[in-house]
Formats: sequence, C-alpha cells, structure tokens
Amino acid sequence: MHSMVERELELKLVLSPERSIPVPARLTYRTDDPYAVHIMFHVGSDQPVNWTFARELLVEGVFRPCGHGDVRVWPTKMEGRSVVLMALSSPDGDALLEAPAAAVSAWLERTLRVVPPGSESEHLGIDDGLADLLTPTPADDLWLRDPWPSDESMDGE
Repeated sequence: MHSMVERELELKLVLSPERSIPVPARLTYRTDDPYAVHIMFHVGSDQPVNWTFARELLVEGVFRPCGHGDVRVWPTKMEGRSVVLMALSSPDGDALLEAPAAAVSAWLERTLRVVPPGSESEHLGIDDGLADLLTPTPADDLWLRDPWPSDESMDGE
C-alpha cells in the first residue's frame, strides 16, 4: 500500500527583482517513488506544469545552495521572510520560483517521517521483484536441459 504526502501552497514566479506573480502549486511525495518530489504548478496555461526531481535536492536546498543544471535550489531572505528559491530550466524555458521556507520544510518533514532518508529502497519493492524474477518456473527445467548438443557430441565426425 503506497501513500502520498501532499501540500497545496502558493509559490511566486519571480519575473524580475521587483516583480513576481503568485502561482498555485502542489507538492507531492509518493512512497512508490521514494527518491523524488513532484511539483505541479499553474502558470496561466491550460495544462499544469509538472517538475520531478530528487527529494534530497530539496532537503539540502532548504539549508544551503545545491543542484546544478536543470534544477538548482537555495535558501535566502526576501523582505525579511525565509524563502527557498528554485531555478528550473527546460527546453521550454526557465523559471525562478520562490516558496515559503517554513511550508516547504514542514512538508519535507512529513515526507521524511513517512520514508526516512536511507530507507527509500525498501519502498521500491525491488527485492520482491528480484525474487519473482529469480524464482524458477517449470519452463526453466526445459531450458536447463541443453537443447543444443555441444560440438563434441556430434555423430559421424
């Protein structure tokens, strides 16, 4: 049984140092995808924009700058408020999003209680999947009887 930790919050899309617009967003963490966090936000388009990246990146980004390439996260203060900035880059464009640090931290805390760091692999079901793959089936017996005689056993040579 998989569970989900969700949080609706308002992010700000930073357009310039002086200007930002509110963006409704949903943070989602699923135990069946234990290494990732999902952020869905609406930026005035018909379809919401979805981003998925490592939970570890967001956990670290609350405390210090981290990430490179498509996703960078860092804490800062804006007008006396603690915020987490997320710089997202894609072929479709770049976005700088500002999130309230307290709300993000509280949500992350809940995800860490559901799946503590270091225990993620236990939630992937890899062991069960491997056990299924490695369990012999009746067809394996046929496969193990060598269907092709080796070169040495050929008659008439």
